[in-house]
Amino acid sequence: MSDENGIVVGLDLGTTKIASVIAEVEDDKVNIIGVGKYPSEGLRKGIVINIDKTVQSILKATREAEMMAGKEASGVFTGIAGDHIRNIQGRGVVAVTGPDNEVTREDVERVLEGAKSMALPVDREVIHIIPTDFVLDGQGGIDDPVGMFAQRLEASVVIVTGAVTSAKNICKCVNKAGYEVNDIVLQPLASSYAVLSNDEKEAGVILIDVGGGTTDLAVFYNGSLRKTSVIGLGGENITNDIGVGLRCSYTEAERVKLEHGTVKELSQERRKEMISVKGISGLRDKQVTLDLLEQIIKPRVEEIMTLAHRELSGDPLYEMLSAGVVLTGGTSKLDGIRGLSEDIFGLPVRVGIPSEEIVGLRDAVSDPSFATSVGLIKYGAENSGLNLRKIQGKSMFDSVLKRMNQWFEEFF
Repeated sequence: MSDENGIVVGLDLGTTKIASVIAEVEDDKVNIIGVGKYPSEGLRKGIVINIDKTVQSILKATREAEMMAGKEASGVFTGIAGDHIRNIQGRGVVAVTGPDNEVTREDVERVLEGAKSMALPVDREVIHIIPTDFVLDGQGGIDDPVGMFAQRLEASVVIVTGAVTSAKNICKCVNKAGYEVNDIVLQPLASSYAVLSNDEKEAGVILIDVGGGTTDLAVFYNGSLRKTSVIGLGGENITNDIGVGLRCSYTEAERVKLEHGTVKELSQERRKEMISVKGISGLRDKQVTLDLLEQIIKPRVEEIMTLAHRELSGDPLYEMLSAGVVLTGGTSKLDGIRGLSEDIFGLPVRVGIPSEEIVGLRDAVSDPSFATSVGLIKYGAENSGLNLRKIQGKSMFDSVLKRMNQWFEEFF
């Protein structure tokens, strides 16, 4: 669903960068017409820590995309992440009230509303309510109960919640930049729209989005999101380690990481290969070996992936995830990270790049670091257009109910 200008805008508010992508969507094809990127100043680990700096970064990234597209944006779909994100399992039960006990869409709406009726702390807001399973008179495994006959309808859901203050601060920054928030979307859920296939979601897959400040985890099975989690480490930690280990500036450490970073086992010849590192504030440049750089980077990447494995491997679904692991986010481009992750998880691993059903400026976004922004566009095109959070003071809860109604129209 596009806005009045015929465009959809995905705004990825990351710790290290803000990416804005503008697209025209028609016949399930995403036509990228504008891309903007600017260093993130004002965010840390998915949390706004300086409103004015965040606003300026949003403006610069989005105006760059607008100039490229030749169109102005009005509303945006933006992501939310951070270690304040929680997911809760919910379950609802209702009596079927349709004629001859035929399940109607209204029955489904009632059972999902009942599933989320648990009391939430005052500092939490519902971001998503995602159905995972329906049960009719004790018979489970039903994807679409509408039109079937039963006395009793049950539903299991995943309720994704976030801190009220974090969501409000994101909305305030976007509004101060002159744009409206069409919807706030969990970042790993958004990324899944860009880099996961329906087959992978059905077979069972782990999505690991290694961003700058955090690593976001999501587990999909039977086509639905089943679990989310956040690890408070990301590519920024790797850059900081390089800066300390090589005694160079953050900017130089980031350059070294992008140009030479590796976690792959090096040959004897490559271990001795020298790279140049600029000194800080006029100090002399230095020469260091690739072996030293690898010794700095690899332990941190191993730590991130080991924490991810520890977080997910205890889940009963883990042994049933036939599609393995999909890595995305900027850090997933690190040389050798796929092989290292396979060793830790014991599952097949691939790097997810947004490419399918994308035309236009495809090369500009065919990069794991654009997974969230492209996914936000696909999410917006498929699921919204309701301008859910334009009304000040309106609860996200009401917005979720509206979004659920649209899901019913599309899938039931």
